[in-house]
Amino acid sequence: MNNKPKYQYINLENLVLDDSNPRLPKSLHNKSKISTIEFLLLEASTIEIMQSIGENGFFPGEQLLVVKEKEKYKVLEGNRRLVAIMLLHDFSIATVKENIIKRVFEEAKYRPENIPCLVFNNKEEVKKYIGFRHITGMKSWSLSSKARYLSDLKKTYFQNTTLKETCRGLAKMIGSRKDYVERLLIAYDIYQEVENEAFYKIKDLDDTTFYVGYLSDSLSRTQITKFLNVDLRTENPTEKLDTENLKNLIHWFYEKNDQNQTRLKGKSSDLNALNKVISNETAFKVFSEGTPLYEALELTEKTDNIYRDSIKKALRHLEMADRTVHKVTEFYSDTDDDLNTIRKLAVKIKRTKEDMEDEF
Repeated sequence: MNNKPKYQYINLENLVLDDSNPRLPKSLHNKSKISTIEFLLLEASTIEIMQSIGENGFFPGEQLLVVKEKEKYKVLEGNRRLVAIMLLHDFSIATVKENIIKRVFEEAKYRPENIPCLVFNNKEEVKKYIGFRHITGMKSWSLSSKARYLSDLKKTYFQNTTLKETCRGLAKMIGSRKDYVERLLIAYDIYQEVENEAFYKIKDLDDTTFYVGYLSDSLSRTQITKFLNVDLRTENPTEKLDTENLKNLIHWFYEKNDQNQTRLKGKSSDLNALNKVISNETAFKVFSEGTPLYEALELTEKTDNIYRDSIKKALRHLEMADRTVHKVTEFYSDTDDDLNTIRKLAVKIKRTKEDMEDEF
């Protein structure tokens, strides 16, 4: 029996969107066609694809990957292209960006009706190909989409294997590294805990704005991993997940202050800084109480260095104030109080130093 996919042209009317596509957030799975179209218009480069197809036609080498369901063909790969073609035939189905879509519609030279497709016998046949194409290959998905898809592959192909065997098998399947696959799977497990807690009711945070990559990158930092109580050496790394610490971490990543800033960015430098801060009791205490990350980071250095650097920094700032004071046109209201406080602190530090030297 020949199980190879069959290349054929299928009329647009017989093609339907995949409402559980990995590119879609879980909250949009199995929702209306309009919801899917709206998300792909807002979050993906669908309009650009619409422009390209309208100007150049549909390139046969970009065939859609489909499976037959009843009398229709579900598009498992190529939903953005399908939406673009649908809009080239009826721009009124768009509920967002209507003006630009109408303009692209009016300027289009081509409106393909029969679309080149590869028809597979079932969904499982196409999953491996999609996994390679979007996780390892040229058309990379977001980390959230990759993690969601890997979790789906795990459920489909590796139900009765150990975590290590599963990660090794998935890595081989998609052409990636085992440790990379493992981190994404574990990060997705942690993400599901956050999702189950309704994203801790953080403003504007949901499955469309959450970045699984923040968690995946965090798991490459030893102290943050310990902070979450995730044990990468065990069969179930998140079994004893510290949910309270996870809640704190997510708040640091996503909760914004009055200046619309979060305490922690997802970039490597912030994660490296947090990793150091967590490992230092004093630094982590002041960070937890609200001190900015990089001020807390300074406390991870040796006490002697902190003392010296603080004195030198204060001296430089005072020297600058001394050089500019004669040019000031209006002194701020607390100038005298601040200068008195500086004097008192300098005297106190000097006295403490002398007392300690006498003890020696």
